[in-house]
Amino acid sequence: MPKLAKVLLFFTWLFTICWGQTGLEIPESRFNDEVVRHAAYTLGYSEANEQARWVAYELTSAEVAGNVKRKDNFRPDPSVSTGSATLSDYRGSGYDRGHLAPAADMKLNGTYMSESFFMSNMSPQVAGFNRGIWKNLEEVVRKMALGSGAVYVVTGPIFSQSRGSIGSNKVTIPGYYYKVILDYREPSMKAIGFILPNKASTSSLSFYATSVDAVEERTGLDFFALLPYEVESHLESNFSYTDWNVKDLSSSRKTSKTCAGTTKAGKKCMRAIKAEDAYCYQHKPTSSVSAPTKRTISSDGRCQATTQKGTQCKRQAKSGSRYCWQHQ
Repeated sequence: MPKLAKVLLFFTWLFTICWGQTGLEIPESRFNDEVVRHAAYTLGYSEANEQARWVAYELTSAEVAGNVKRKDNFRPDPSVSTGSATLSDYRGSGYDRGHLAPAADMKLNGTYMSESFFMSNMSPQVAGFNRGIWKNLEEVVRKMALGSGAVYVVTGPIFSQSRGSIGSNKVTIPGYYYKVILDYREPSMKAIGFILPNKASTSSLSFYATSVDAVEERTGLDFFALLPYEVESHLESNFSYTDWNVKDLSSSRKTSKTCAGTTKAGKKCMRAIKAEDAYCYQHKPTSSVSAPTKRTISSDGRCQATTQKGTQCKRQAKSGSRYCWQHQ
C-alpha cells in the first residue's frame, strides 16, 4: 500500500475514533455572518444578502428513507436576530423560493420538514434551474448518502456575480450556487464539489463537478476544517464524479417541452421534444432552410421539411410557404 494511502487510512481511523463527527460540517468563514442552528441543519446568515451564505448538515441513509410528507410552510426564520427575508420579497419577482437544504432531505420527522421552509433556507432561483438541474443534483446527493450510509453536505449561493435583487429587503439574486459533499465513513474517504450557474441547463452534472478547493476559492469559505490537515488537503484537492457510483440524472431525464409546430387542424403540436430542440421529427425543417430569410416556394414545389426517416417530405408545399399543412 502506498505511504500516502497508509497515512490517510490512519488519520481516518484516528478521526473517527477520537474526533467523532460533531461539527465537521460547519465551515470556517471570514465573513461576519450570524450562525443559526436548527434541529436538522446549521446556517450562516448573510444579512447583506438576506439569505444563508451556507447551509450545512449531515445526511444519513435513514433520513433519506424517511416518510414524512412535504407540507409547504414558507415563513420567516424567527432565529435570525436581524430578521430574515419574507414571502413578500419573492412575490411577483419571477424567481422561485429555492431550497438550499432540500425538503426531501428532511423527511425523518415533522420538525425537520417544517424547519426546511424557513425563509433563511431560501434563495432566489431561476425556475428552470430550481426545478431542473438543481433538483437533479439534490437527488444525486441523496443517492450518495444511501451508498455511503451518511455524508456531510454544505450548500449555498455565490454572491460574487449576482443578478441584482428582489423585494423590499433587497434579497440578492445569486449568479451561481455550490454544493460540497464529504463521505467520511469509508476507508477511502472522498469529497467532491459542484458549482452551477443560476439558469436552466441540460448539461451533465459531471460537467459542473469540481474540487472542494475550487469551491473554497469561489466562496471564501473553508470546508471540513476539523479534518486533520493531511486528510483535508488530499480530499479537497482531488475529486472524481465516477467514484460516487451514481447515475447522472441531468443527462437522462426527459423534459415536458412540446413542439412549436402546427397540426393540420391549426392547433399546436403537443409532441414532447428534447430541451435543445424547437420541433418534433414531423415539424422539424431541414438544416439548410431552418432559418429562411424569405418564405418562398422551392423550385419543385415540394415541402422542405424532413420526415421521421430523415428524408424530404413528398407533399406539396402550401401556397406562399416552404412547407405542407403538416409541417407548417
